[in-house]
Amino acid sequence: MKYETEITDKLNELIEKNMNAKDGYEMAIDKVENSEVKNFFKNRAEERARFVKELRSEVWDNGEIPENSGNITGELHRTWMSLKTAFSTNNEDAILEETIRGEKSSLEEYNEILNEGTMPMSITNILREQRNAIEATVAKAKNFEVVLS
Repeated sequence: MKYETEITDKLNELIEKNMNAKDGYEMAIDKVENSEVKNFFKNRAEERARFVKELRSEVWDNGEIPENSGNITGELHRTWMSLKTAFSTNNEDAILEETIRGEKSSLEEYNEILNEGTMPMSITNILREQRNAIEATVAKAKNFEVVLS
């Protein structure tokens, strides 16, 4: 497999995961009552849309075609299906708990790719920035859990 194709495959996996996260956050907005939590989910959906745009740009710059849909597969399916289940209860605590779990899964994927050290520096910098934003999301979701409980 060509080096460029390996990079594209990894970036496309992140694109898919971020598209699904964006969709999950958009669903969450309607399932919570607290206005601060609603705003938190709105901001996270916008942030994930930006992540997708940045990653797609890198794939295009790599001469490849970026992922264009948020297909739910494997672990991603289980993670976001748990979030959907939490939505059915309209329980803010459960939704935040599933948010944290989903974001931790994203962090693992970002960390795996970053730890391989095979990405060009420009992509590595983008991935680090996105990973750091996801870490901040986990911390903020945990704070909401404490405040709302």
